[in-house]
Amino acid sequence: MDTEEVVFGNGCFWCTEAVFQMIKGVIAVSPGYSGGAASNPTYEQVAAGTTGHAEVIKLVYNPDIVSFEEILQVFFATHDPTSLNRQGSDVGPQYRSVIFYANERQKQKAEHYIMVLNKMNGVKPIVTAVEPLREFYPAEDYHKKYYAAHKDAPYCQAVIEPKIKKVELKFKNLFTQNVATKFYDK
Repeated sequence: MDTEEVVFGNGCFWCTEAVFQMIKGVIAVSPGYSGGAASNPTYEQVAAGTTGHAEVIKLVYNPDIVSFEEILQVFFATHDPTSLNRQGSDVGPQYRSVIFYANERQKQKAEHYIMVLNKMNGVKPIVTAVEPLREFYPAEDYHKKYYAAHKDAPYCQAVIEPKIKKVELKFKNLFTQNVATKFYDK
């Protein structure tokens, strides 16, 4: 089985990890940090906004099951790509909208998708950066599968759960039929 990887930053990685774990063809989702200068940053360092890193997720997916274009559709639907360095109450460059591409084809498709969205969007331009992936630093273990481990936590109920439901309604054809096990099989 051939797989591809891409790294996305679009706000809190707890939210996007939970959403992408439910997408057909996504084999693994790993929260982490990318785009900055510091080596092996900690969550606290990234949260302080001084490392240049963004909170990100690394996706490994099977392009025979889910296309890069479909992955992009979900990515743009899970956050506000017109908001610079902010997603909801999360503010700072560590929450920026960014695609760290793994190859030239991903770069071209991402740039084209943004151009199309800008034509459709009208007034507010997309601020999502498209940059080459240089380094990906995995997040600390307590961030992994956060939603699965903390479904009853207020943040999960107020922020993550509604986002999952919104994306599931919009992308029914991409959601796995066995959502419950997706959180525990990787």
